[in-house]
Amino acid sequence: MKKSYKIDVDCANCAAKMEEAAKKTAGVKDAVVNFMTLKMNVEFEDGADPKAVMQDVLCGCKKVEEDCEIYL
Repeated sequence: MKKSYKIDVDCANCAAKMEEAAKKTAGVKDAVVNFMTLKMNVEFEDGADPKAVMQDVLCGCKKVEEDCEIYL
């Protein structure tokens, strides 16, 4: 299952940090952050609950870039 989320981030380097944090989150098969469109595309592993996984992704992203936002 794939979903797209609107994000708010200040720079391309921060977007790259968010992408790495998302990829390391349990339940995420793949994640791509596009700084130009301010979107995060997430592919979830089979059987994962997207809402619960995205809460973990948001926590992980806040650890590497505290002023970022993912609109869930």
